[in-house]
Amino acid sequence: MAGTKNRLSSLDLVPDEAQDDIVWAIGELNQRQRTQQDILFELNDRLAAKGVDPISSSAFNRKALKLRAVQIRLDEARHIFTGIADQFTPEKVDDNNIVLGEFIKMLVFELTQADTAERSPKQAMELARAYHDTIKGQAMSAVRRTKLEGEFKAKAEAAIEKVGKVKGLSAEVTETFKRELFGVRDEPGK
Repeated sequence: MAGTKNRLSSLDLVPDEAQDDIVWAIGELNQRQRTQQDILFELNDRLAAKGVDPISSSAFNRKALKLRAVQIRLDEARHIFTGIADQFTPEKVDDNNIVLGEFIKMLVFELTQADTAERSPKQAMELARAYHDTIKGQAMSAVRRTKLEGEFKAKAEAAIEKVGKVKGLSAEVTETFKRELFGVRDEPGK
């Protein structure tokens, strides 16, 4: 059975002028209102009217199964995001970017593990770009977080200084408070 995985099916051999019929059939499959056999019968009628060879039931079934698997994964992803959507707040945006980025990287990895015989070079490039952009987005998120933390620390230090002056606290007490607030401890021996 070597080499059968790379062999084109009757669905893959449909000429360009009949691709709109394939798109129609896929749309019908996704609606899940008609039987697969009924859709295939009508598809083959459409193809025959254009002088195109019919699609085999095995090729159409494989396509339908792949589409259903993708639809199930998309439904699962939608349920996952519905469950965590309330966690996507401005305060948690960077944490969520990391989680979302890891999810996207996992999805890209899963897609690369799928049947590569059906993937065009353009699709492979799109997956690579999605992976690259995800990593780039996570890096920008980390830079943004560092910047925001720096801005917060500067504002907090200024506020501590101001309150310290108003309350008459010594510079030593103010510095001790800053170290405690920001988690900076004196090294032993200092």
